[in-house]
Amino acid sequence: MPDNSKASNDNQIGELISLVKTYARQETVGPLRNVGRWLGNGIAGAIALGLGLFLLVLGVLRMLQTEASDTFDGNWSVVPYVVAAIMCFTAIGLALWRVGKGTLEGKERR
Repeated sequence: MPDNSKASNDNQIGELISLVKTYARQETVGPLRNVGRWLGNGIAGAIALGLGLFLLVLGVLRMLQTEASDTFDGNWSVVPYVVAAIMCFTAIGLALWRVGKGTLEGKERR
């Protein structure tokens, strides 16, 4: 009789260990995959948005320098650069305004 009880206890301990391992994997690996996916999408989006905004600002700067070159001669030659800087600061301001609006779970912060 004692041998059967010991085998039953060993079996229960083995099941408990297996259950704890499965739970630990479920609660760590799944969320880590989601975080990795979230970060990957964020980094890819930031690179694409940064490159797009850079090209947009550069295009506006070159357009102002070539198409309105007679308007911005002499002391006014700095105006295209000021316009480009204002565009950059506006984009930075919008990005900072949106920082912290979401979480990993997709809920709004308060």
